[in-house]
Amino acid sequence: MARLPILRYPDPRLHTIAKPVAAVDARVRRLVDDMIETMYANDGVGLAATQVDQHERVIVMDTSEQHDSPLVLINPEIVERSEEMALAEEGCLSVPQIYDKVERHARVKVRALGRDGAAFEIDAEGLTAVCVQHEMDHLLGKVFVEYLSPLKRNRIRTKMLKKTRDEAKGAP
Repeated sequence: MARLPILRYPDPRLHTIAKPVAAVDARVRRLVDDMIETMYANDGVGLAATQVDQHERVIVMDTSEQHDSPLVLINPEIVERSEEMALAEEGCLSVPQIYDKVERHARVKVRALGRDGAAFEIDAEGLTAVCVQHEMDHLLGKVFVEYLSPLKRNRIRTKMLKKTRDEAKGAP
């Protein structure tokens, strides 16, 4: 397994729409394993393939308390959404150290393929529902800061660009 570099907002590649996975083969399972290692190494609860510059419909996540139960969603689709909405604070590995509240459906039902290629459905609520919707947005080329006001989004963009410049110069 290998840790993959994570694209940082406002990298334009984060706006690429992911293509469906044609077959769950050894290459896709290796991508899944690398994504899981990358997610855990960066203390994340979810990671979409788009964030590691692989534009396929693959998500890994782990919202368990022990952080030891990875969930793999290949070609995920939301098949049901609650009418009830919930406001929750979100962060993103592509927008490190930035958190803000985003409104999403309180519950969703998702159909996907697992790492083994078998189809399954999950009913998600709470953090899991937030995470699924957040990661599925990545597959559509959308980053959570796009739900925020233009003023907040521009401030975050400026901050992230400065951080990238400073890191390139070797500053902490």
